[in-house]
Order: sequence, then structure tokens, then C-alpha cells
Amino acid sequence: MNPDKRMKTYIEGFDRILEGGVPANHIVLVAGTPGTMKSSISYYLMYHNVLDNGMTAVYVTLEQSRESLLRQMEKMGMKTDKVKDRLHVLDLSIIRKKLREVSTGGSWMQVFKSYISNLKENLKFDIMVIDSLDVLETMADIADRRTDLFYLFEWMRDLGATVFLISEASGERLLDGRFDEGYLSDGIITLKMQVVRDVETQRRIRCVKMRETNHDPSYYSLLFSNGKFQVTKVISE
Repeated sequence: MNPDKRMKTYIEGFDRILEGGVPANHIVLVAGTPGTMKSSISYYLMYHNVLDNGMTAVYVTLEQSRESLLRQMEKMGMKTDKVKDRLHVLDLSIIRKKLREVSTGGSWMQVFKSYISNLKENLKFDIMVIDSLDVLETMADIADRRTDLFYLFEWMRDLGATVFLISEASGERLLDGRFDEGYLSDGIITLKMQVVRDVETQRRIRCVKMRETNHDPSYYSLLFSNGKFQVTKVISE
């Protein structure tokens, strides 16, 4: 993918905020607490870039099974058979099997990187989602978080793909100075649930950071209807 190009999110109204989308080959954190639709949004933008632009994508799910994820996306209107040759979903069971086949005795993280790098060479994928950073860290048994995250991000940059890294951290926690991934990433998109009335909660989305982009850092209401995401200006509570 041309590094000067931008990859659309296909969230109506949000690409305008991002000056057309996410710059190619950026590493973007998609952060938020459970239930904020991080996985759905990440899959959604991959799906539409594969469907509309002929890109190749890999979704690595380390928590939810492949079958469960695809059932969820089918219910949201994203038909697997339309993208099955270009959108590849790998779950932990598949990865573990492949890691055993290619294991050279290195650490889990080293073997994982080797497997994904080989996948990149074979598939030439343009986009990758890792769901999630929290589980990846747990499985890799990271001891020196700052150093290991630095090398993880350097490896992701060398892939030559646009990477979306899902994190369970809230936007506020990422910005309080203790989370190195916030500094290492090229972009941060945060999602949250906002109570607006005693009986109503809204999902909200915000681009906190996006290098090479003059973006609006405000929160927007995030809506999903008829198979499409869109953002609207937040109505005052």
C-alpha cells in the first residue's frame, strides 16, 4: 500500500475527522473498556477495505474463537463468504498449532513474531488487527514491559502493514503517562460508554492521537444501524 495513502475506517463522518482515514502503515491503538465495540469496529474497517479496495487482511484473535467472532460479524451484516479469500481470521488454537510446527525453541513472543512475519511474506497482507495487546502480553510473560513493548512496536513497523492493536485500557489510563503503548503508537482511537441519563448510555469515540493528521480530538457519539457505523456530534447532556 502506498505510504502516502490513507485507509478509510468506513465509519460515516469519522473519516472526515481523520482527513480521509488512517495513514498507511501506522500502528493504531483501539482502546476502551469491555462492551465499547473495539473488536467490531476493527473488523468492520478491515472488512470494508477488503471488500471495496481489494486489500488483504489478517485478524488475530487471542480471546474469542474464530467461529464466535465470525458469527458476531455475520449478525452485524458482514458476510464471511464475500471476503473469505482475502480476510483471514486466526484464533489462538490455530496459532498454537502453527507455533508448535515452526517452533525453534525461542520464547513464545519470538516464535509468534516469526509466524506472523512468514504470514506477511506469503499473504502480503495490508492490514492486521491483534485482539488484544493485553492477552498477547500475558501469553508472552513479559518481564521488562517498557523494553519488550518497544521491540514489539519496532517489529510491527517492519511488517509494512497498517496495524490495529486492541487494548482494554481506557483512554484516560493511556494518557496518564504510565502506559508506554500510548507513546509508541502512531494513533490512538478510544471508545467509552457514557451515561447520559439515568436509563440511557451512549457509545462514544474519539481520536486522541494520529500522526500526520490534523484531526478533531473531540468525542463523538458512535451509532450502528443497518450494517453501518456512523458518528454524530455529541448532544449536550
